Amino acid sequence: MKRINLICSMTLIICLMFASCETIQNTSSGVKGGVIGTGAGAAVGAGVGALAGNTALGAVIGGVVGGTAGALIGHKMDKQRKELEKIEGATVESVNSGEAIKVTFDSGILFATGKSDLSAVSKTSLSKFAASLAANPQTNVQIFGHTDNTGTDNINIPLSQQRAASVQFYLMQQGIAANRMSAAGKGSSEPVADNSTTAGKTQNRRVEIYILANEQMIQDAHQGSLR
Repeated sequence: MKRINLICSMTLIICLMFASCETIQNTSSGVKGGVIGTGAGAAVGAGVGALAGNTALGAVIGGVVGGTAGALIGHKMDKQRKELEKIEGATVESVNSGEAIKVTFDSGILFATGKSDLSAVSKTSLSKFAASLAANPQTNVQIFGHTDNTGTDNINIPLSQQRAASVQFYLMQQGIAANRMSAAGKGSSEPVADNSTTAGKTQNRRVEIYILANEQMIQDAHQGSLR
């Protein structure tokens, strides 16, 4: 039985890796290089998370560290959160018991309707965001594009993927290492508001970025050396 479960698990992970490759093919050529190298790792991580029974937010950012180490990570994240709150067009909140940060950009600020090219205004906001990431190198970044339910998945999923990848590529241009980041598109599958209203659709068109403690930060927190 254990052997069967292992084979099933490995099959799922391999499928996810191929799915990631397909996602890369849907991005523009300028962005494609930024996604290669992180997509497969993100897919494997998602597979492991699913196999471990994680769902929703837990599947995205993993478990809570907790204890003294978790408190040190939370304190570090809180300082960065306060910096990020100064960025125009960004909604910033603490998640995962304060051990991670979620930053939401309204896609109306970042992109024109139906497009994945970053606006000039959004580049200013993302430059400030990148500066914060550069000043806090012990973190990883996960970027998710979302759309409202106008149109079909054939349009919305590639569009959300391209928007997330555009953000990732711009952050790379600002000096953020590719191996710190992953990007994915969710299409219209995860609405945060009522798609039957104009205001709700506006809220659902967004890019969410999660800032997470990397292995080094967690290790330093456990050792009590995180400052």
